[in-house]
Amino acid sequence: MLLVTAGNETTRTAIAHALYALTTNPDQKQLLVDDYEAHAKTATDEIVRWASPVTWMRRTLATDYVLSDQELKAGDKVLLFYNSANKDEDAFDNPYTFDVTRTPNDHYGFGAPGPHFCLGAHLARREITVMYRELLSRYPNVAATSEPAQLRSSFVNGIKRLSYSL
Repeated sequence: MLLVTAGNETTRTAIAHALYALTTNPDQKQLLVDDYEAHAKTATDEIVRWASPVTWMRRTLATDYVLSDQELKAGDKVLLFYNSANKDEDAFDNPYTFDVTRTPNDHYGFGAPGPHFCLGAHLARREITVMYRELLSRYPNVAATSEPAQLRSSFVNGIKRLSYSL
């Protein structure tokens, strides 16, 4: 069940956030309309970084660990806040700027490297890439026409409703 719902909710969320981000950043949208293939890979990762579809994830430490001079013990519970990591000024130049050409883009939208990296990351990237390739090639004037109605959830940074025009 987790595999089905995780891939559906998060990819859908990223796609919706992207439409709003492209509407509010028309220069970035124009780059994609003008030459989608040149920017497809970096745009897809920027969409996931910007959307940060999963808000947080809790983990239980298997071993003792020191994080920023804070001693943590095996068994301690920790929360990972993905949006915070994806907007970290120490990790990203201009983190509050939506930039479809951003490189490198070592975001945490799919979790951190290692055993907890998202199993569906490759499929999600492909779905987002194909969605925007087809959408922008057929409807280059597509735009959000309202602010997104945010999903009430502490776990998913979802959009419940977003009006648009073609």
